[in-house]
Amino acid sequence: MFNKIKMSAMMIAVAFALTAMPVVANPDKKDIVDTAVGAGSFNTLVAAVKAAGLVEALKGNGPFTVFAPTDEAFAKVPKAALEALLADKEALKKVLFYHVVAGNVMAKDVVTLKEAKTLQGSAAKITVKDGKVMVDNANVVKTDIACTNGVIHVIDSVILPK
Repeated sequence: MFNKIKMSAMMIAVAFALTAMPVVANPDKKDIVDTAVGAGSFNTLVAAVKAAGLVEALKGNGPFTVFAPTDEAFAKVPKAALEALLADKEALKKVLFYHVVAGNVMAKDVVTLKEAKTLQGSAAKITVKDGKVMVDNANVVKTDIACTNGVIHVIDSVILPK
């Protein structure tokens, strides 16, 4: 009987300790949107995501793989064309969803693909040449930025659905 009481007390203590401990796998890891905001090099992309009303979608469970154009990539788009795109919410959603693939596709997986089906519905062409990866006409310049709901791969151009 004493052993049963002792065992029960120990189980209660362990259960209490487990519930009192915070469950945080990586407190520095953020979702895709917060990671993009924190990076400081995706201001135009973040503004476009906000203008399209997609913040909550990209903060969702995912997982998502985002081919994220930098501010420099957006600077390559003629100003009038970019302003027109930002003003057309439906067209903007299509362009943004063309940069997103369902699932957590890491760089080691991307290089094995010939195309990636985007959330926009079309497939983006993937090419690997001399160790460099391209998504349509954009070079992948940084890979595997892990987020709580997916991964970001940085690209140097805005890609557009056909």
